[in-house]
Amino acid sequence: MNQNSDMETIAGRLGFPFQREIDEGSLDTALIARLPLAFARSNLILPLRLEEGKLCVATGNPANLLALDEVKGMFGTPLQPVVVPPQVVLDTINRLYTKLSGTAQDVVEELQGEELSTIATEFNEPKDLLDLTDEAPVIRLLNSILFQAVKERASDIHIEPFERELEVRFRIDGILYKMLTPPKVVQEALISRVKIMASLNIAEKRLPQDGRIRVIVAGRDVDIRVSIIPTSHGERVVLRLLDKRKGLLSLADMGLDSHDVKTMERLLARTSGILLVTGPTGSGKSTTLYAALNNLNSPEKNIITIEDPIEYQLKGVGQIQVNPKIDLTFANGLRSVLRQDPDIIMVGEIRDAETAEIAMQASLTGHLVLSTLHTNDSATAITRLIDMGIEPFMVASSLAAVLAQRLVRMICPHCREEYPAEREYAGIALPPKLFRGRGCDKCFQMGTLGRTGIYELLLIDAEICSMIIKRSPTGVIKEYALSRGMRTLRDDGLAKVAAGITTIEEVLRVTQEDYAELSL
Repeated sequence: MNQNSDMETIAGRLGFPFQREIDEGSLDTALIARLPLAFARSNLILPLRLEEGKLCVATGNPANLLALDEVKGMFGTPLQPVVVPPQVVLDTINRLYTKLSGTAQDVVEELQGEELSTIATEFNEPKDLLDLTDEAPVIRLLNSILFQAVKERASDIHIEPFERELEVRFRIDGILYKMLTPPKVVQEALISRVKIMASLNIAEKRLPQDGRIRVIVAGRDVDIRVSIIPTSHGERVVLRLLDKRKGLLSLADMGLDSHDVKTMERLLARTSGILLVTGPTGSGKSTTLYAALNNLNSPEKNIITIEDPIEYQLKGVGQIQVNPKIDLTFANGLRSVLRQDPDIIMVGEIRDAETAEIAMQASLTGHLVLSTLHTNDSATAITRLIDMGIEPFMVASSLAAVLAQRLVRMICPHCREEYPAEREYAGIALPPKLFRGRGCDKCFQMGTLGRTGIYELLLIDAEICSMIIKRSPTGVIKEYALSRGMRTLRDDGLAKVAAGITTIEEVLRVTQEDYAELSL
């Protein structure tokens, strides 16, 4: 018997009606605002509406008659309980109280004239930010900023001091948006609050600091990486948000087409060699590596990673956090990992010749190595490795493939509309029909919702190995790969434009190198 059937049986015994869903359109938000969130959550009770002199309440725990009596006393009205599955009640509570809690700008307005010198002590246990409504103003301001960032799917929060003002910006789908300008007077208190939550030294204002915060926002577990640097007008803070609830993506979920997914699966089935993922910062390289590890993870394989930082905890995978303070670098960690008899090694990033050389040697001695490199396209990765001081024969022998990628914003599916296109745009032939987002409440009037990847997969065959050993220019290697069917980042982007996934402007924005070549 499933949970819904159990709840329906209990409702029948108590003489209460049962429903599987809650119609949010018929709710009275004024009634909901009168019930404290902590009480609603712990007792799984939500007031719905007044009907014929009775307060209709949804309950996920109908046997808790004491809690129902308390609600009756709070509202001074007879109750009509309706039994609803517990998870439905909890999700609805989180959603509705999220809407009722207000925006960060509301909190800023409340700050005027208040004493802002009080800083709360560090959280011993993560608290849900929706519960912290009675804290000091500066704490409520930071909580509200974090809350709104999660609500609007921001990946980063920038708190930036200037001469006469403080600015807060959110990065949403790769683009920075100015969100609010708190009074300059809160600057030090706000940054001190961030430091306290991240267990950093609040007295140190001359040196950069890095830390982590873990909070729960409307029931969602969020990990935050904190970076603080000194500037001429005060300390600048960047918070990178990682929503653990989203979990790991598969290769197909990341935007790779079916052909590239199959090719990647063949590459990941190898027992040796090195697979590099390249692109600028923020292009989704780490997410691709995690998707690859998720594909590889099984009890028969020994997988060890060296990361900075560890973004996702992977069950069954040994994960090492780089710590330069104790000389635990990528290179030193990699040397130790090789003594652990691994089948697969993931190195978060190849930053220097020492790490690159050890990774290459590991790939030649029966290990599959996955790593990232900062280059603009796939072929440039080869030149970059040689420029680092790696011998061409070693690059040719160990490198299996290079996957270059970028992230593009997707058209919002809720307000997507078709429009007639010109025959070409910036010299690029276009399909007869294109799509764009009109802007709606679901996408905060942006016309885009979420991101997907565009890719360029360079497979290293015998001919390319020969070119590498001869130190052939990057352009020659790329030309050969294109003649063998490789799609460039721009080509993959244009395929997604034709499919109505993204826009031509978005593809040109993230492939500026290709666009510059076309303009010549």
